[in-house]
Amino acid sequence: MNETLNGASSTFGSFGSYGGDDPGRGSWVTAFFASSAIYVAIGVNLKGNKEVLGLWTGEAEGAKFWLQVLTDLKNRGVTDIFIACVDGLTGFPKAIETVFPEAQVQLCIVHQVRASLNYVSWKQRKAVAADLQLIYRANTAEDAYFKLEAFAEKWDAAYPTIGQMWRRNWEHLTPFFAYPPDIRKVIYTTNAVESLNMSLRKVIKTRGSFPNAEAALKLLFLALEHIAKKWTMPVQNWKAALQRFAILLGDRVPHDALE
Repeated sequence: MNETLNGASSTFGSFGSYGGDDPGRGSWVTAFFASSAIYVAIGVNLKGNKEVLGLWTGEAEGAKFWLQVLTDLKNRGVTDIFIACVDGLTGFPKAIETVFPEAQVQLCIVHQVRASLNYVSWKQRKAVAADLQLIYRANTAEDAYFKLEAFAEKWDAAYPTIGQMWRRNWEHLTPFFAYPPDIRKVIYTTNAVESLNMSLRKVIKTRGSFPNAEAALKLLFLALEHIAKKWTMPVQNWKAALQRFAILLGDRVPHDALE
């Protein structure tokens, strides 16, 4: 399972974690054994096709663990990551910046909204969610910040933590605004990983636990091989996205990828 990757660059990387059935904690642990979890990451290569980048086991999330994951990816052939979409994992943005210093870190908007709504009463969740949507569906980053200020003015009295959290993470919440609306959703969510995990959970739901990491990895590796065979089409509007990357990132996009 330590095969060399054959795509050189990985344009998008989707990363996340999950601690059980709590929807507020993230999205991609796929199996448990003892006190450890197995993590999976996927990427979109220069042809616009999704690829499974690897499986890793870990007992605790943190900068050291994510540094090992990213170093492993680099050693196996990933030379560049344009945008890494993560769900607010502890230490992950710093680890990405260390191994792939030119990568942009995009925090998953879906997870940011979920985390925000954890502070809101059930009666007001719909209204708060609608106002948060105005922020991330704005036309530009400047307009989004204006919407954030309006949100804070309306809701800070009841839920001050939400506005503070969005301001604190603003740098990593807004990279997707540099891209056209029709490809933003591909960039600003880890939905691809969540969809993959739903398929993997169907495979392991009859196995509440595994005796060791090797047993879990073997089952999941076979399942991933089967799932990946269905990934035959590129991401929607991929050509437009790649052209935008070429404009913004210059020589980091190989010329032959644009042909």
